[in-house]
Amino acid sequence: MGVIEAFFSLLFGNGRNVVRETTEVFRENAEAAGQRDLSYRSAALNQFAAEFTVPRRGRFDRFMDGLNRVPRPALALGTLGMFISAMVNPVWFSARMQGISLVPDPLWWLLGAIVSFYFGSRHQAKGQEFQLSIADTMARVGDVTKNLRALEALEAGSQSVQVSEPEPDAAPNAALDKWRQDGGL
Repeated sequence: MGVIEAFFSLLFGNGRNVVRETTEVFRENAEAAGQRDLSYRSAALNQFAAEFTVPRRGRFDRFMDGLNRVPRPALALGTLGMFISAMVNPVWFSARMQGISLVPDPLWWLLGAIVSFYFGSRHQAKGQEFQLSIADTMARVGDVTKNLRALEALEAGSQSVQVSEPEPDAAPNAALDKWRQDGGL
C-alpha cells in the first residue's frame, strides 16, 4: 500500500504535483490572474492620475485652450443666427445671400476643405477647373445686380418687383431631354 499512497500523494499531494501543473496548462490559475489584474489596474489608474493632473499654466496657454473651444459653438450659433435673421429681416438677409452667391466655387471648396480638416472629416476634392467656375460666377453677376436692385425697391416699398431667376445651364442634357420627350412630369 505504501507504493499506492506514494503515487496518490505525488498526483494529489499538497505541494507541487502532476495534476496541478497539468491543469494550469489548460486553465489559468485564478489567484495568479487576480494578482496580475490588480497590478494592471493599479498601473492604469496611476497613469490616468498622472495624465489628468493639471499643471499650473500661464495666461497664454489658458487663452489658447479657450480659443480652441470656440469654433464649434460659433458655427452652431452662427447657423442659428442666420435662420433668425432670415425670419426677422428677409430683405436684409436676401441681400447678404446675393453677395455670398458671388463667391467662386474654388473658394467654397477651400473653405470646405479647411472646415472638414478642422473637424477631422475627409474632403473629397471636386474635379471642376478653376477657370470654369470663375467664368460661371462672372456670368451670374448681372442676375445678382438685378436681384439687389429689386430687393432695394422692395425695401423702399415698391410692390411691383421682379426677381430674375438664374438662367439654366447652356449644356444640353440628353438624358433629361429624352425623359421629357417620353412624358416625364
